[in-house]
Amino acid sequence: MKNSCFNDFIKGIWKENPVLVLLLGTCPTLALTSSATNGAGMGLATTCVLIGSNFVISLIAGITPKKIRIPVYIVVIAAFVTVVDLLMQAYAPPALYEALGIFIPLIVVNCIVLGRAEAFASKNSPFRSMLDGFGMGLGFTLALTLIGVVREFLCSGAVFGIKMIPGWTTDFLLPGAAPGAFIIVGVILAIKNYCNRRAAVKAGKLYVPPQGLDCRNCHICSISED
Repeated sequence: MKNSCFNDFIKGIWKENPVLVLLLGTCPTLALTSSATNGAGMGLATTCVLIGSNFVISLIAGITPKKIRIPVYIVVIAAFVTVVDLLMQAYAPPALYEALGIFIPLIVVNCIVLGRAEAFASKNSPFRSMLDGFGMGLGFTLALTLIGVVREFLCSGAVFGIKMIPGWTTDFLLPGAAPGAFIIVGVILAIKNYCNRRAAVKAGKLYVPPQGLDCRNCHICSISED
């Protein structure tokens, strides 16, 4: 049981990372990671929504009619997004809240949140669902922060707003723009795949990408057919 709970938590950080493996949440990943602070802020906000919505959806899944489960899940997610939005508006640094802008309300339609609700929370216990949400949210936060650190440093020589290279006075615009974000994400994905393959070779195994993560195993598109 302990091992199973640990796997529920740890899988979202590396093996099934939402950004680096499942390639979900691409819109906020590319739009908000121009700085490490923005990436971390968006990731933490999404993590709070994931934990809360997974917990509640796990509790109500058994009494929710199948035909209306997705609208019900969206209402639950929207409630937690509203709470997070109001808390950030009240307590987060104004610059961070303004930078995240419309992307905080858009967590409601983030495919990571709805996907975990449908694929995991609705089929497992509240405790395991919370661990899954925490792990996926932490993996999302780490990925966004990593991409933000790389982009911010390549753009201005700073990390979390702290100038690492004082003599860097002219910003390099490409890493801060969308094309630069695509390139950086692609390089990080290539490095991750290389590490996975090398680890498999050292273990004397054939590297096989995670199974069950392709379109054949996702039922979100068939919701309208239920």
